[in-house]
Amino acid sequence: MRAMKGAFYQGKKRLSVEEIAPQPPGPGQVRITVAYSGVCGTDFHAYLGHMDQRIKPPQVIGHEMSGTIAEIGEGVVGFKVGDKVVVRPLDPCLKCPACRRGYSHICYHLNFMGVDSPGCFQSSWTVPAHTLHRLPDDIDLKEAALIEPTAVAAHDVRLGQVSEKDNVVVLGAGPIGTLVALLGQNKGARVLVAEINQFRIKLAREIGLEVVNPLEIDLAEYVAEWTNAAGADIVFEVTGAEANAEMMARLPRARGRIVVVGIFAEPAKVDLRRVFLRELQIQGVRVYQPEDFETAISLVAAKALPTNHLISDIRPLEQIQATFEEIERGADFMKVLLKCSK
Repeated sequence: MRAMKGAFYQGKKRLSVEEIAPQPPGPGQVRITVAYSGVCGTDFHAYLGHMDQRIKPPQVIGHEMSGTIAEIGEGVVGFKVGDKVVVRPLDPCLKCPACRRGYSHICYHLNFMGVDSPGCFQSSWTVPAHTLHRLPDDIDLKEAALIEPTAVAAHDVRLGQVSEKDNVVVLGAGPIGTLVALLGQNKGARVLVAEINQFRIKLAREIGLEVVNPLEIDLAEYVAEWTNAAGADIVFEVTGAEANAEMMARLPRARGRIVVVGIFAEPAKVDLRRVFLRELQIQGVRVYQPEDFETAISLVAAKALPTNHLISDIRPLEQIQATFEEIERGADFMKVLLKCSK
């Protein structure tokens, strides 16, 4: 078996690409030849050292990917060598109170693959078969690498109960915020996006989203006018920014919903008096469930979303260090894909 390559987080903003020996699959496992891996915000936080309490350097990170099955371990049924797949990178304990209630995606002891265990920034990735989702044979593996973040957005929109009757405001037009807005539109909702980054504003408008810059307007007043004084039916907070934690309660209508998607590093100020006065619902959302991956696969395979426009660049795995350094300097990227195998 020929040697392959993996990108290892070494700590202190250092990533090294090294030759690795493919790990043969054990019982219940499969080995995947990884085609493309997407760089996401979680990976960047790992690079910055914000997850050093969970990552054990040197460790391969990454969790957004597409690829094909190269080997199948004992006892695995329903898959064959050559199948195109994506990985739902969650390995729950199946024993804790959340798992016993059917919420294994928010397992109290969740192994989030690519953080708590080795990830997909490598040519060959061996994973539990229960994490796999099969892809259509004719799907583009580059666009398929966006299925994982699309599944995040599908989960957010599903738990937000978005319908064609809703006026939806999305705070933030990064990859997840943009996908939430696109999936909201796909549901028939009227969607408004608030974003301050000019590159993201331009891209969002190019793919058909209505966008405003809250640095240039009073967002609360604009949303009130946009909804004929009613307020938004649903507000998605997708930035994890303290200012938006305060803003999100100012925008919904009476008995409207707030969906908290962004990850807040520190406790943020929320106007709970407004929550009380308008009887607002606050819904937290985290990762995804199997049905969200199936929704994402269907949408990407059918080209129902402009996912190809979200891919800013495709680079060889060897350029991973330079890519993270560019992101740190504020480069205008939406989604960079790393080509992990030839």
